[in-house]
Amino acid sequence: MDAKIQKSTRLSLAQKKWLLRGLTQPGGKLPLFDENGKKINLQVVRKCVDEGWAEPWFANHLKPDWLVCKLTDAGRTAITTDKN
Repeated sequence: MDAKIQKSTRLSLAQKKWLLRGLTQPGGKLPLFDENGKKINLQVVRKCVDEGWAEPWFANHLKPDWLVCKLTDAGRTAITTDKN
């Protein structure tokens, strides 16, 4: 049996909220902090990068532990096709 395994395109609420914010930013930049000033959960960021919905944009030399990302075309597609 030769079956292909497809990646999940189902977004969690946290992932969707984060990715949606990239739609209105120049270059699709994704925020480091939520609307209340709390740092975005690193698990959310890493899962989105692993799924190809976001990609690292540049290294932040002032805060090397912060992962600055931008929305990908796959992320835009995931947002628009997600049923949540």
